[in-house]
Amino acid sequence: MLPAHTLLSTFLMFQAPAPAQASTPEQATSAERAAAAAERAAEAAQRSAEANARMAEAIEQLAQGIARSVQPAEQPGVEKKETATERKEEARKDVWDVTVGLGLIFISGNASTITFNGLAAAESKTEHWIYAVKATGIYGQSRPPETTEEQTESQVVALNAALQLRGDRRFSEKISGYLLGGVETDHVKSVEVRGIGEAGVGIIWWDEKKKDGGEAYLRTDLAFRYARETRFQYYPSRMDLPDVSLGGPRFGVAFRYSLTKDVAFVEEVSVLPSLIEGSRLLLANQTQLNVKLTKALAINTTFLLQYDSEPAEGKVPTDTSLAASVAVSF
Repeated sequence: MLPAHTLLSTFLMFQAPAPAQASTPEQATSAERAAAAAERAAEAAQRSAEANARMAEAIEQLAQGIARSVQPAEQPGVEKKETATERKEEARKDVWDVTVGLGLIFISGNASTITFNGLAAAESKTEHWIYAVKATGIYGQSRPPETTEEQTESQVVALNAALQLRGDRRFSEKISGYLLGGVETDHVKSVEVRGIGEAGVGIIWWDEKKKDGGEAYLRTDLAFRYARETRFQYYPSRMDLPDVSLGGPRFGVAFRYSLTKDVAFVEEVSVLPSLIEGSRLLLANQTQLNVKLTKALAINTTFLLQYDSEPAEGKVPTDTSLAASVAVSF
């Protein structure tokens, strides 16, 4: 066994650090270059981080700006309201308001009478155009009381029809220019065919919708109309008659006013003084009371007055009629 002082000396010898070796100049230069490269890499990384931060900030600001610009459209309530309105207006452009009316009077007994009248009208309004179509027809037959044992022959007391097409080009909300074309026939008045062409200006003075669903409407027309009328006498005996033409300025008024939400008064007037082939005046006045039974069903009572200063030979200048009909709107 070794003495104690020998063991202590040996222990201290193993615990003492080894003497450092002196570095060479080449090693020192390499270390400096490595340190400089590391410093430059750190600076580059810092600059890259700062650039990324600025880019992220710019992207965030751009996103906030876009969000603010579209915020009204993205609100749930506003988006639904605007979308519904736009869809309603877009759908309205292709919608036609259609009305079909039918009236019938039948009398039997000592005298026999049947009178039928029909009406079909359609209208469509867009931002720049108004289209309208109107067709009417009346047929009436009557048999007076029998004066002999033989059956008395029935007589036609009404046989007429009319078709009109009208297109308005809106120049503004109130003023429009329009073209109108139509054809009419009235066998009882000896009018075989009357072709009509018209061009003019329409002015809507007011068009108001009431809260209860009623309306107030007034339109005037100032136009020039030309018509060619072929005449043929159907009753009491068949006979060819000379044809005539008429043309001149036409003044028209269309007025509608709702007395209540279910009762409306309608007035239409047309005045045409002809300036060709002599002096002739045509006047038409239609007064109507419209009573709604439901949203789509209504009863119309119509009084019609027609005046022609120079009718066909053997005909009186003034015709009037009073009719009641049921109308359905679509």
